[in-house]
Amino acid sequence: MADLDDRLAAGATSLSGWWLTSLDLRDRTAALAGCDVAGATFLGCTFAPGEDARLGERGALVLPTLHSVSLNTYRTRLYAPDELYDTPTYLKSQDAHAYAWSRHATDRDALLAQTLHDHAIDDALAEWVTGRRLVGVMGGHALQRDDPAYADAARFGHRVGGRLTVATGGGPGAMEAANLGAYLSRQPTASLDDALAHLAVAPSFQASIDGWLAAARIVREACPKGTKSLGIPTWHYGHEPTNMFATAIAKYFRNALREAILVQICAAGIVFLPGAAGTVQEVFQDACENYYADESSVAPMVLVGAAYWTETVPAWPLLRSLAAGRAMEKYVHLVDTVEEATDLLLAENPPSSP
Repeated sequence: MADLDDRLAAGATSLSGWWLTSLDLRDRTAALAGCDVAGATFLGCTFAPGEDARLGERGALVLPTLHSVSLNTYRTRLYAPDELYDTPTYLKSQDAHAYAWSRHATDRDALLAQTLHDHAIDDALAEWVTGRRLVGVMGGHALQRDDPAYADAARFGHRVGGRLTVATGGGPGAMEAANLGAYLSRQPTASLDDALAHLAVAPSFQASIDGWLAAARIVREACPKGTKSLGIPTWHYGHEPTNMFATAIAKYFRNALREAILVQICAAGIVFLPGAAGTVQEVFQDACENYYADESSVAPMVLVGAAYWTETVPAWPLLRSLAAGRAMEKYVHLVDTVEEATDLLLAENPPSSP
């Protein structure tokens, strides 16, 4: 509102091309009457009675608030963990309500609401990533908090989180571990070890989502101002709760959109930890991006676990064959440890000059 008032006070008389989102304009009727609104777009704004119709008659596009969904379809920022988990009990939370609604949202109004919501998340995410260099971490959602591989993923996030912004799929398992490590990246290693020990008491959300979240809340309360990182989850997999250590959450209804965006924004590279079908999909989605890119746009790919990626799930031979002779060839790596992955990515992304 302050931005709008400043522009009007400075003499703006045409709103053509402006997007006004979720503003209470009931006290701005006279100001809008003095402006040319043709070509302006009003998304989920509140107006004095009849003013929305008058704006439409004058050439504005006015999209009203949709009341068929409890979420704000025109939000202007990414979610915070405490916004999704706004109650101590998961089943009463905004996140749970949105997931339950999405499972039965099949009529046109509901599908429109989902599309408008995801468009708003697109805009908010584009603003959030500006000025940040993101490194992606992909891996299995089923990895439990007491598994040594979980600690490895957390240590990767801890080592790189002070220089690069960690981005994950926002879910449990390896994704949570990487966001946890990034969240505590400005704290000593002992703080991360303490957090891992505490979280191991509730190793999986499958036993109790409330217990899983409660353990995470205690870790966050011990360090309320953690380093920023990103999670990009989806209500398509709403049965897998979003982790609480991503400080910014771009949660989408459409999984295909979310998958593509997650790969695209990780310009500093992506680390692929052992995972199942979803991780394999992300490996080759990223490979496709790099395959057709010129060298200036190629982002490093680091697969962690030589035996896993050559024997258990032999994605590496195919990836190496695809990369042969392409600009991406020297940016595709297979290593055994997260320490090696860390060293590779930090070498590829040296600190900016002062």
